[in-house]
Amino acid sequence: MPQVNVRRQSATLLVAVLVLTGLGCARIPYTTSVVHEDQRVAVMLQREVTPTGYTHPVQIAPQQVAAILRGFSLREQQRLPLRWFAEETPPKQIFREDELQILAPQLAHALQKVGPEERVYFELFAPGMNPRYRRDVIGGWVAVHDQLLHLTIDYFHVQQPVRNSDPYDYNYPTPWTPANTYLLYFEPGRFYVTDPKTDRRGVDFWAFLKTASSS
Repeated sequence: MPQVNVRRQSATLLVAVLVLTGLGCARIPYTTSVVHEDQRVAVMLQREVTPTGYTHPVQIAPQQVAAILRGFSLREQQRLPLRWFAEETPPKQIFREDELQILAPQLAHALQKVGPEERVYFELFAPGMNPRYRRDVIGGWVAVHDQLLHLTIDYFHVQQPVRNSDPYDYNYPTPWTPANTYLLYFEPGRFYVTDPKTDRRGVDFWAFLKTASSS
């Protein structure tokens, strides 16, 4: 009888681990297709696990995408007491002009292909401190819900391995740095509003683009 109980407990524990592992994986959006990839930028479509009901596809011209992204800045989210010192530092512009010229056309193209249950994920690449093994990465994703364009940044000039196999290199393993949390800002601030349906902030981009084009 004790052996039977041990076997039952082991089986129960194994099932619990498998269930928890499956639930953990299920929370991660997964790539459905690669829209574009080269040495400077990668853009892909990722399917959300839970229903989102984004307003996709949507047609926004590349120069309009660049104008929207140009208004974003960020600072890294810190815990207290470091947050007090971080708030004294002005937010940093997320994208340089040369990066916008590379990224905006690909995002505009992807927004025409993405479905209502997907988001557009992107990564911008530059040589890292050790270009053979590392590269500088800005990564995140965009999605459109009604009149709001949402931007999330996971990596901001973070050193990441060059190849997907590098974290498993026997001699020189280069692990992937996990995503970080950033506080995003947008100027003019009156266009950066909270979506009442999702409780996430986004840019009222059509209103912003009308003002930008008129000025």
